[in-house]
Amino acid sequence: MRIIRYQHKHESVKFGWVLEDPAGPLVGPIEGSPFGDFQRLEANLPLEQVKLIHPVSPSKILCIARNYAAHAKEHNSPVPDVPMLFLKPPSSLIGPGETIILPPQSQQIEHEAELAVVIGKPGRWISPEQALDHIFGYTIANDVTARDLQRRDGQWGRAKGFDTFCPLGPWIETDFDPSDSLITCNVNGEMRQMASTRDMVFSIRQLIAFISSVMTLDTGDILLTGTPAGVGSLLPGDQVEIIIEGIGTLTNPVQAEAPR
Repeated sequence: MRIIRYQHKHESVKFGWVLEDPAGPLVGPIEGSPFGDFQRLEANLPLEQVKLIHPVSPSKILCIARNYAAHAKEHNSPVPDVPMLFLKPPSSLIGPGETIILPPQSQQIEHEAELAVVIGKPGRWISPEQALDHIFGYTIANDVTARDLQRRDGQWGRAKGFDTFCPLGPWIETDFDPSDSLITCNVNGEMRQMASTRDMVFSIRQLIAFISSVMTLDTGDILLTGTPAGVGSLLPGDQVEIIIEGIGTLTNPVQAEAPR
């Protein structure tokens, strides 16, 4: 099932679900919370008539660095022995179609296409065998990074944390097999990244077990599982398209921040 957050006209943002119809996808509202008891109401609103919002509002965005060996190699970095964990602030989130803003502090901002895991059940010290029981679904993320600031600072809070640096969406897919799905990233129609989720150094089970040994995973938290090789610069006027087989497409335009 595809779960969305959406806004229709001037109505408040709400959860919904997407029905694949021969005439085009339709949206129906959800009564209650998709993370608890809920009911799907009739889908009769064309998807093209609603604005999609990032599909969840997490308490934290957990990210894994160098989880694809080829990406570590392109930065002349070793593949880690244990997962490299960092955080992005929830204020960095934007939804599909929203604009990635390039801040003036950086001269080298890059895309990073990633599979994102949505936590459905909270937990601490979750075993790898229990990890999948804590997953609600999967979506697409772009871990936008100011690469020059990442190198300069030596830690990544600023480089990863600017507003608009975490596009997420277009929806949460609850029926998805992450074992071997293709991830691609195109910028202005040119392919930049392509790899399979099977190429991850640490599996999703291992990542959930590792992170939950450090901190409690809460309902709605987002886990970005790492990016394949091929990251590249973003420039004003670009359009970034990330596709994950079995989920869909996340598209965002790019523009420079207005002078202040």
